[in-house]
Amino acid sequence: MKYDSDIIISGGGLNGPALALALAQTGLSVTVIDAAPARQRAEDAFDGRAYALALASHKLLRAIGVWPAVAAQAQPMMEVKAADGRPGEGAAPLFLHFDARELDQSPVGYMLEDRFLYRAFLDAMEASPQITLIPATSVTAQEVQPGGIAVTLSDGRVMTARLLVGADGRRSGVAERAGITREGWGYGQTALVAAIAHEKPHHGIAHQFFMTGGPLAILPLTGNRSSIVWSESDENARTIAALSDEDFLAVLRPRFGDFLGKIELAGPRFSYPLNLTLARAYVAPRVALIGDAAHGVHPIAGQGLNLGLRDVGALAEVLVEAMRRGEDIGAIDVLERYQGWRRFDSTALALGMDAVNKLFSNDNPILRAGRDLGMGIVQAIPGLRQGFMRQAAGLSGPLPRLLQGRAL
Repeated sequence: MKYDSDIIISGGGLNGPALALALAQTGLSVTVIDAAPARQRAEDAFDGRAYALALASHKLLRAIGVWPAVAAQAQPMMEVKAADGRPGEGAAPLFLHFDARELDQSPVGYMLEDRFLYRAFLDAMEASPQITLIPATSVTAQEVQPGGIAVTLSDGRVMTARLLVGADGRRSGVAERAGITREGWGYGQTALVAAIAHEKPHHGIAHQFFMTGGPLAILPLTGNRSSIVWSESDENARTIAALSDEDFLAVLRPRFGDFLGKIELAGPRFSYPLNLTLARAYVAPRVALIGDAAHGVHPIAGQGLNLGLRDVGALAEVLVEAMRRGEDIGAIDVLERYQGWRRFDSTALALGMDAVNKLFSNDNPILRAGRDLGMGIVQAIPGLRQGFMRQAAGLSGPLPRLLQGRAL
């Protein structure tokens, strides 16, 4: 069979380009099909979207050559503080405090705006002779053939490859067409997302306030700015999202508190419903899933993109090792190595975040006392606290080489 590329990736968000760059470094040819116009997200205007990058994710970006282009715009996170809270009362005393100095690696992670990270991916893909980017186009059909897979695009073209990777989000068309079903549930919560400018410096400290309606994350950006991810019940969120900017801030302020001084909006506001969605398989004949196509999780710990980049590291390593051994990189036995590596880890973490959200998104006094006691024990025992920190930094478990900062 003659191939247009070794690998076709459906989805040009962040995980798809990261995988393309990792594979291209090893000589594999990759075509990235992106439904969005190529430069739409790379414009200078700040749209409020930002990501908490774990330390392991930072190492992967460095290994694939992207980090130098974004380092100046990345805000190091030096501490993470968690506390209970109630609307109108602000945060209670801390029950958990992570400090980067305890990891012997500084920092815990980085905050990075979407526009800078996407632009760096886009520039790197355009500079790579091994990568073909097809923007403003989507995959509409796929057919497994002897030795490969044929993919039909929205413009009518048919392309062939050894492997099709679905990086096309929670409603993955690649997964659906491959017969991969999903399980999951809604949380009855909606995330309200915005960037906030504040009077006082944040000193690189990330805060998580566990309110009765859902968690409020305050994550440091460069300058005197922070990104908020504010989870509320669907009904409350609809009401808050419909408010004017001034009224929105009036509702936010008592939850946010005054520890950063006066606050105001520093970009547009977004909202999206929160749910858990897990693919029942990560692979099928000639197909592999990464990122939200494999596991869409609650943003409570900011792990969505980090989980996707762990997929990228694992799949790239499996494919490259298979290529070097002369194996068929799209063969199901090769792909099942990737599934075996990632599926248990990502499912366990997704369900763990689900449990944490349910435990903390309520005002039951018995649960509040029990969880505060449990978190207090974690805080008091250095070994436990450091274990939690290593998990949050993405440094636990069998790490792919890219997430150790090593080239393939």
